[in-house]
Amino acid sequence: MVKTTDPAARKARLAAKLRENLHRRKAQARALDGSPPHDHCAIAAKNESDALPNLPSES
Repeated sequence: MVKTTDPAARKARLAAKLRENLHRRKAQARALDGSPPHDHCAIAAKNESDALPNLPSES
């Protein structure tokens, strides 16, 4: 790869990469909007309520 010393060309390349990254991130965000949010606290609470209760032994 040949490096150019032209600052305007460098700025243009960086701007193009930033736009590309922005488009990719927006597409990812739109794709994630369709899925339900992931909530670690709700998962832990649900798992704790599903556990068997600790009953005292009858002996």
